[in-house]
Amino acid sequence: MNYNWNWSIFMDLSPDGTGTYLDTLIRGAGWTLGVSVVAWGLALLAGFAVGVLGTTRIAWVERLCRAWVELFRNIPLLVQMFLWYFVVPELLPASLGDFIKQSDPLFSTFWTAAVCLGLFTSARIAEQVRAGITSLPAGQAMAGTALGLTRWQVYRWVLLPAVVRMIMPPLTSEALNLVKNSSVAFTIGLLEITGAARSMQEFSFQIFESFAAATLLYVIINIVIVFLMRRLEKNLQVPGFMGTAK
Repeated sequence: MNYNWNWSIFMDLSPDGTGTYLDTLIRGAGWTLGVSVVAWGLALLAGFAVGVLGTTRIAWVERLCRAWVELFRNIPLLVQMFLWYFVVPELLPASLGDFIKQSDPLFSTFWTAAVCLGLFTSARIAEQVRAGITSLPAGQAMAGTALGLTRWQVYRWVLLPAVVRMIMPPLTSEALNLVKNSSVAFTIGLLEITGAARSMQEFSFQIFESFAAATLLYVIINIVIVFLMRRLEKNLQVPGFMGTAK
């Protein structure tokens, strides 16, 4: 059986009447970028907080941080997405749960996907931050303390600036993974790139063209992320402290 290639399908009107199939894919890219940016912000905030608190040598705080990491790291992302979308609203107070369930589907799916992806990624970032802090020479913290800095000032002015520079490469990988993981959001109804491509192939039956375009969009987005993260890594470097980014 020969496949009927039709690259002009992108210019055909989509069944929803909102534009062409190309417009549908571009809107999907917009949703992918939107949910990824929100999730990345949440992942950085939660990840750095948990990573720092996990090195405070306060036993019960470290146990809580370890539980956070193990919880979000060991449950498959797809399961977490379903839990956040179908289960969590039922556990919230009735008024809040009803608001989430009865609100605009795009609103509920977008924020559910962003929170799920953000917390899932935060567990990985937390481990990178914790490992970075523990790998630093103990003399750095001691020197800060000797200068009269408090514990949190030592973290703020001595440890974290060094750790951020050390973990920029794995942070780049996490940013790329987050964009790719956003494809799971189509399972709860968010028409990001993968969801838009599936919608296109279901109506047009041009499966190869649909997913070739989706692949190209993911590649373009991730190339831009790599470029931006490498520029940031280069700008953050201290001469003589670490190797030069290329």
